[in-house]
Amino acid sequence: MDPLISRRALNRATLDRQHLLRRTDNSVIEVVERLGGLQAQTPHTWYTGLWNRVEGFKPAEAADLLLSRELVRIALQRGTIHLVSARDCLAIRPLLQPAIGRMTRSTFGKKLEGVDLDELAAVGRALLEERPMTFAELGRRLAERWPSNDPHALGQGVRWLVPLVQVPPRGVWGKSGPIAHTSAESWLGFEVPPMTPAELVRRYLAAFGPASVMDVQTWSGLTRLGEVVDSLDLVRFRDEAGRTLYDLPDAVRPGEDTPAPVRLMYDFDNLFLSYADRSRAITDTGATALQGFMGTNVVPRVILVDGFTAGDWTVTRAKGTSTLTIHRWTPIPVMDEVEAEARRLLEFLAPGDKHEITVTDGPSKP
Repeated sequence: MDPLISRRALNRATLDRQHLLRRTDNSVIEVVERLGGLQAQTPHTWYTGLWNRVEGFKPAEAADLLLSRELVRIALQRGTIHLVSARDCLAIRPLLQPAIGRMTRSTFGKKLEGVDLDELAAVGRALLEERPMTFAELGRRLAERWPSNDPHALGQGVRWLVPLVQVPPRGVWGKSGPIAHTSAESWLGFEVPPMTPAELVRRYLAAFGPASVMDVQTWSGLTRLGEVVDSLDLVRFRDEAGRTLYDLPDAVRPGEDTPAPVRLMYDFDNLFLSYADRSRAITDTGATALQGFMGTNVVPRVILVDGFTAGDWTVTRAKGTSTLTIHRWTPIPVMDEVEAEARRLLEFLAPGDKHEITVTDGPSKP
């Protein structure tokens, strides 16, 4: 029988690989690649994800990498925008093409009837490589060629068929700009071999393991990865629910008593969105609190205490004062540590403001 790995041990292994047990001195590029990218559909909240993981992180470190094209934001895992290195962008995107195609066809397939997809890809690529465009503008231009089809669907078809990066200033700290796209190949100007499914699974386990086949599939959006996992030289465990988990043989798995510091996570952090079973970090109380946000456009920014969900946090700004409110989902015995981390976060988010901390009981309101 496979050895048992407890929930707390699973939690500590995950936090360690996500650089959440201790901040790292590694470069931003190294961290982003280690994590398999950061989910980054919002322009700026992911900067907090790097602040949680990189010692002394400054926003300009990542902003400059976006401007120099060493980091990009592109639709990858599950068709959502991720921050990845240029190298990973080009290597991972071809492998995820079937998943992005499946989601696009499910939503827009009927609206693309009668459109030659090869021609759509060629026309869309040419337009976007001439100059970056928003999807609204791209759709209008494509509708000149396909007037009987929905412009939005045409733009989304190009998003499926052509790897598209969001170009700066979108995503640059302290700046704003249209959600404009161009092709990854023209933006980056070099090529790398596509990643294999086996390489992707190993990268996932290095960042998120131990994990099940369903976990890998949830993160990537790919299906039928069981055969890939079985082909690899991996160690096996069973969790407290009896599920089979896989891991790299040489991976570090800290003991369950390893201390875990308080962390104030950003809204779309990888830790909560990369598993079929999220109980390694989300408690039953936390799951109930998160359920209250279902069907809204709000994703709470979760507080981890001892590695597990204990509350969420919000920030408001008025008259030069930024106030961070701690919303407790459950009693927190180390409120002094939570408030200290909250003050450090405010120094990062709003260094020129006055800072206040408030505490309330119950989840924030969607």
